[in-house]
Amino acid sequence: MHPQRALITFGHGTADRDLLTRLLNGANVRLVVDIRIAPGSRRNPHVARRELERWLPEQGIAYRWDKRLGGFRRPPGDSPDLAWREEMFRGYAAHMRTAEFSAAVDDLLAEADKADAAGGATAVMCSESVWWRCHRRLLADFLVMVRDVSVAHLMHDGHLTGHTPFPAARQREDGLLVYDGGQSSLL
Repeated sequence: MHPQRALITFGHGTADRDLLTRLLNGANVRLVVDIRIAPGSRRNPHVARRELERWLPEQGIAYRWDKRLGGFRRPPGDSPDLAWREEMFRGYAAHMRTAEFSAAVDDLLAEADKADAAGGATAVMCSESVWWRCHRRLLADFLVMVRDVSVAHLMHDGHLTGHTPFPAARQREDGLLVYDGGQSSLL
């Protein structure tokens, strides 16, 4: 049994390299796991995968990309996740019930345990600066509700906001999440 695990999420948005460094160091982040499906940016080249692989370690922060945790997924036609109006959120909710996702979370938490043992924090990163408009919101729901992980969202002002799961999320009998507003299937 692990003591309460903790993880941070953040979105790079339009923050420059100096601000990102200050934010990550201020939160004692020592590992960034990039969960963008396509880790690049034309507008902000300093957050492209190759650049992050170069400059984050110079700041004492390890970097890894994990496409398996990336967003922008299409929902199945029979999606039970009807509490989400946004199609991509329904798609990500369905992805969270796959073996690929579960393995990626296992890897993420193993790395987070190592970073924590070394006195540092682990953060997952996407491009959207506001967590509630990003798939990080769903990942955080899963981590809190299914894996008993404490999650905080790092805002660009340096403030950490604790994650409260979306009220329409519920844990099914198999332990996975569904966003059906608490409506169990009658069939």
